[in-house]
Amino acid sequence: MGDERRPSVSMEAGDLGVGDKEGLSRRFNGSGQDIEAPVSVPSQPEEKDAPEAEPVEEIVDVGYKDIAKQFSLLGWTAFGGPSAHIALFEKRLVEKLHWMSLDIYAELFALGQCMPGPTSTQVSFAIGTIKKGVKGGLLSGVLFQYPGAIIMCCIGVFAAKQLENPRAALDGMVAGVSAVGVALVASAAKSMASKLCRGPLLASLCTIATIVAYYWPKAYTFPCLIIAGGLVTLLWDVWKKQPLPDIKVRDQSVRSHGVSMPFGGLLLIIWITVLVVSIVLVSVLNNAPELLRLWEVFYRIGSIIFGGGQVVLPMLYEGVVQRTCDTNGVCVDRANTWVTSKQFYAGLGIVQALPGPLFNFSTYLGTIMALNGGFVFISGAALAWFGLFLPGILLIFGIMPFWGHFRRWSIYRRALPGFNAAGVGLIVTSVFSLTFGALEQTAFPKTSLCLGILAFTAVDQLKWFEPLVVILGGILGICAWAVSMD
Repeated sequence: MGDERRPSVSMEAGDLGVGDKEGLSRRFNGSGQDIEAPVSVPSQPEEKDAPEAEPVEEIVDVGYKDIAKQFSLLGWTAFGGPSAHIALFEKRLVEKLHWMSLDIYAELFALGQCMPGPTSTQVSFAIGTIKKGVKGGLLSGVLFQYPGAIIMCCIGVFAAKQLENPRAALDGMVAGVSAVGVALVASAAKSMASKLCRGPLLASLCTIATIVAYYWPKAYTFPCLIIAGGLVTLLWDVWKKQPLPDIKVRDQSVRSHGVSMPFGGLLLIIWITVLVVSIVLVSVLNNAPELLRLWEVFYRIGSIIFGGGQVVLPMLYEGVVQRTCDTNGVCVDRANTWVTSKQFYAGLGIVQALPGPLFNFSTYLGTIMALNGGFVFISGAALAWFGLFLPGILLIFGIMPFWGHFRRWSIYRRALPGFNAAGVGLIVTSVFSLTFGALEQTAFPKTSLCLGILAFTAVDQLKWFEPLVVILGGILGICAWAVSMD
């Protein structure tokens, strides 16, 4: 019987390389009959790119249309702040749509954490880049950011005064959306920890990173923890003389690294050059133009900020709100301040209820600064937005080609598990900090906690459409405010 010959074929194929398996398929027809004379095929070196014990994850091909579709949706529904954005990307693009492996996504997150700028924005540019190159990166990044930026610019023009005392319904929506954001982060943390923190060492690194990041949330804490995690696994492998770990250096998730390495180096030079020139010009010019001073403030902050949106807020406040304090410590806004304290906090309340990066707050501030200075509003909005975002964008496009090169190094391969474990720890930290922060700010903490539990079940167990869960959370938050729930 023809089928009796198949076990020997299966056993032989298991011992041969990819080229040998193709040779076997040519030598046997559908019924198992030999249709070619056996040939001697030299043995091939063992493939080291993927662990043999784990099946190869199926990664889908992504086109410009797919990127436009998903990031157009995410741009209008990615509420909840940077941690929620990272979680939403993971749930939708990695876990559900299989655009990339979780390992690659974790590397992109760790990469964003180790450089200045808004992490969720940098990850949005990086996702499009690895799928369709520079054009894909620009498409994904811009579509993710423009809705919130345009809305905040319009608010700065038409509604800044009216929003100095916002209605409580807005607080209800923010509370509902924040609860869903926490649920998204918790679900992503659970998924990533179960896959990237296996074993005592990686689980311990994740736990330590969580504790340190929560207890000591300084701007430099996050990149330091990721680097420290990588050093631990690197030294552990060397000490234990572990074999070089496998890594998917040709992971099918990554179709492109964007620009070439020389051009990436040029982008990094441009970033630092613009920073130095901007600071020097403002310092040496006695009467520096107002718009130049505006640009310098936002570009400088965007170039030195680590930790994302929440960390940038006090720096922005100090940069755009000029205050005078008396001997008793009582401070008031100066008459010529760029932005008043009320305008600042009113815009802050609105931007937290909008989709997209918190850095979109810059368009609101730039609009008000331009109007107060007698300039066309769009000039201030554009300078502030580009000033705050451009450093992070230049950095991610400049670093990506180097990342594609050094992730093949043996040192990086040994350090990668530690990078990822520490990165997951930072996401776990966000679960706790966002939970306590949301409960402190909401007028109905019990209801917010219940909304978070419902949202977690919806996205983690029932696999509901994530943007829909976010919208429902906002609606339920408004309902809770309307009926005065606890």
